[in-house]
Amino acid sequence: MADFTVGESDFELDGRPVRLLSGALHYFRVHEGQWGHRLAMLRAMGLNCVETYVPWNLHEPEPGRLRDAGALGRFLDAAQEAGLWAIVRPGPYICAEWENGGLPHWLTGALGTRVRTRDEQYLGHVERWFGQLLPQVVERQIDRGGPVVMVQVENEYGSYGSDQVYLRRLAEFLRECGVTVPLFTSDGPEEHMLTGGSVPGALATANFGSGAREGFEVLRRYQPSGPLMCMEFWCGWFDHWGAEHVVRDPADAAAALNEILECGASVNIYMAHGGTSFAGWSGANRSGQLREGELEPTVTSYDYDAPVDEFGRPTEKFWLFRDILARYQGSGAPLPDVPAAPDTLGEPVRAAIAEWAPLGDVLEVLGGPETERAMPPTFEELGVDRGLVRYRVDVPGPRQAYPLGVRGLRDRAVVYVDGARAGVLSGGAGESAAYTALDEPVAGPASVELWVESLGRVNYGPCLAESKGITGGVLHERQYLHGVRARGLSLDAFEDADAVGKVAYRSPEAAVGASGLFRGTFEVRGAGDASLRLPGWERGFVWVNGFCLGRYWAAGPQEALYVPGPVLREGANDVWVLELESAGEPFVEFG
Repeated sequence: MADFTVGESDFELDGRPVRLLSGALHYFRVHEGQWGHRLAMLRAMGLNCVETYVPWNLHEPEPGRLRDAGALGRFLDAAQEAGLWAIVRPGPYICAEWENGGLPHWLTGALGTRVRTRDEQYLGHVERWFGQLLPQVVERQIDRGGPVVMVQVENEYGSYGSDQVYLRRLAEFLRECGVTVPLFTSDGPEEHMLTGGSVPGALATANFGSGAREGFEVLRRYQPSGPLMCMEFWCGWFDHWGAEHVVRDPADAAAALNEILECGASVNIYMAHGGTSFAGWSGANRSGQLREGELEPTVTSYDYDAPVDEFGRPTEKFWLFRDILARYQGSGAPLPDVPAAPDTLGEPVRAAIAEWAPLGDVLEVLGGPETERAMPPTFEELGVDRGLVRYRVDVPGPRQAYPLGVRGLRDRAVVYVDGARAGVLSGGAGESAAYTALDEPVAGPASVELWVESLGRVNYGPCLAESKGITGGVLHERQYLHGVRARGLSLDAFEDADAVGKVAYRSPEAAVGASGLFRGTFEVRGAGDASLRLPGWERGFVWVNGFCLGRYWAAGPQEALYVPGPVLREGANDVWVLELESAGEPFVEFG
């Protein structure tokens, strides 16, 4: 059994100094059939360690109901098989450009800003969850023959709060659960972040994309001894829908990495391989210095301009990083060979859409029960994490035409008046998103439907834990419209293929420009990784053989969805498209 410790100036393995050369790879953003290949790519780049977060909301969709809670353990076993140590960042909050920063919607819906504090109800849920999760980590610690060398206490807490009682409780609980490897925190290299986010007994590390000498100087003023480590070296960045694609010059990133290592520090490259936020799990940010401005939803791809791209291929950044990391191995042994690129689809395929069901028909079969309340319930109150909610309300009459609008819309509503589409509304900035209205006034009596979609819960900043849906009300002139009927449609409902098959389908020929669920089949020869494009389609989600690829949106900059090779099969394959605004021609393209 090995002993990994924090020394006065270095990490030590059985008393010998070691440097952690780590790379971030989130097991939940990579198809399990591809874990081995991606981990081998990290090893071939010159890394000796892999880091991963753990998303609580993925694994506990409802209180007490677990979903594939053993995935972390299987990933850690795969990391050890690949010859890598592992750093685990269990949360409970992870940021990670992930829905709600990894916190379950049922938790934030009930507690709001009481999360990430010493609140006893919140801590009770955390300790119950950690009690189920941590045994996978504890039994795989390096001092028990496993790969785990460090475990994080919370995540970038200094960017959010200053509750030292909360941080100490988390650290104590990790120890009580049997975590014996070093604990650490990670924050920006600024004094207020380090003082707010650090906790006694845990190594403080810094997150940055450049300026290593300056960053470590600040860290040393706060923590005079102990190993230096950049826990998140941001070698690229992520994209938002409707914004420009973000890239970082490979040579610039390589120079920044070299500077970290010249300082004698350890590093975790964020991301070494970004992967994909499948199944609508992408989070969102809010703009502005205080992160309370316009919503900025994150795209499905988490390629991150990383050295190993979304398809698992080495980029120019990979080769530059490999040359640098080879000089800091310590052993002098040559790096492993770079694995062959994964197989790709043998030839392009056009999948014809054969069936279509209007969105209302889909809701009738797959949606939750309809509830009527005086004011609109939120997604959280309806138990919807990812998906949409149909709100129905009547305008009394007779009355003249007045503006029809929504107060507190999150995030996007397609509005129908008396069955005819009347427009699309988008929520504004933070809590001040007071009111948004249709261009044309509405007379009464009238029947109104608002199909409201969540574009991703905020994962960073003070707007974390904000609710989705209509958080205020529907107004006609200045008058609230009461007696709102609401029914949710969760993306998880599409995991039941039998239920999806019971929807009443029609011919798609007249459905161009419509919303609803579209289905088709296609033949594959030479299955492998592919890209999926939907020319002319507006926004929605795609499933291939029951696997949800994630959200597409004509707003860009992402133009295609990544299809993992293990999802496709030789011969017949199924594709479902849930279009929420306006369908294109009845086909999708795989290439």
